[in-house]
Amino acid sequence: MTSIGGAEMVDWNLAVATATRLVRPGPEVSRDEARAVVAELRRHAKASEGHVRGFTRLGTDEAHDTPVLVVDRPGWVRANVAGFREILKPLLEKMQERRSNTPGGAVLGAVGGKVTGVELGMLLSFLASRVLGQYETFAPPTRELPAGGPPDAPSGGGRLLLVAPNIVHVERELDVEPHDFRLWVCLHEETHRTQFTAVPWLRDHLEGEIQSFLGETDVDPMTVLERVREAAQSLAGGRPEGEEDDGGRSLVEIVQTPAQREILGRLTAVMSLLEGHADFVMDGVGPDVVPTVAEIREKFQQRRAKGASRLDMALRKLLGLDAKLRQYKDGERFVRSVVDEVGMDGFNRVWTSPNTLPTKAEIAKPADWIARVHRRPEA
Repeated sequence: MTSIGGAEMVDWNLAVATATRLVRPGPEVSRDEARAVVAELRRHAKASEGHVRGFTRLGTDEAHDTPVLVVDRPGWVRANVAGFREILKPLLEKMQERRSNTPGGAVLGAVGGKVTGVELGMLLSFLASRVLGQYETFAPPTRELPAGGPPDAPSGGGRLLLVAPNIVHVERELDVEPHDFRLWVCLHEETHRTQFTAVPWLRDHLEGEIQSFLGETDVDPMTVLERVREAAQSLAGGRPEGEEDDGGRSLVEIVQTPAQREILGRLTAVMSLLEGHADFVMDGVGPDVVPTVAEIREKFQQRRAKGASRLDMALRKLLGLDAKLRQYKDGERFVRSVVDEVGMDGFNRVWTSPNTLPTKAEIAKPADWIARVHRRPEA
């Protein structure tokens, strides 16, 4: 990223180095077992394509061009730093320009960028041990992070990430059948890959909404950095006992304008749809191909709900992860209700254009979406 005054708002390389150094080691596995896990995840990802496309009635041959990358925790960190760096570039450039006009800004910038890099690295080290998989679409393609899709795509297309040590860790923690659990996870992540490859406008729409949100940001850089610092202090035990964050806002809820609140509502609705759809598909396909799906779902839901500790719950709130859990529930309820009412083909009208995406209110009231998109009069 082009920097002003020779210093970036975030030292991205230091963020990667910090996260890689601090991230907890994965579960103990032999070299042969690790190779077997990687090979099985690749097979399951491939098999999931047919299962998901058949169930959802969505699909495109471009899905075959989208790489499946089985990564470790540092690999997940590098991929996400690359994505953050790309998507946050306009906001950071705006903040950097403001800082450059501040007395002493250039001097403070070099120090601030490194401090923020360390703090971001601390947050990523926490998250890196919790993510099972991800469809990453914003990071530019590199040798380590190849991307599929058409070569003229803005970021070269996306890639499917499966975090092998985390999958092994959770399957052991839940005491579930490993092969079934790995396929179950792949069904969820493959659904996300199918969403983006079968709906060509989805990536650009999502990025446009994010950039519109960031473009409306009118906040002092130190306010944003302070939110990062609060999260990092929580990890390090730096928050005084009993002190709560201001109103329980997450890092994405520094909303300054009505326009941003409106955009955030649309983003929340889209993410609820995508996550809920993936949950609906993984459970819908599950009984036919994952014999122990009922046991896996029950144990996994219990794990999601309770969190690991008080610290874990506090960080989930600060980072917005509790909102993500609500997105799974609300989105899955929306998808299930619509499919029950109008069938899978009727539900798939949601992918027609940005105008047919549900609003945040419609996620909560699926009948309103059906009435609007299917032109049915309300009862």
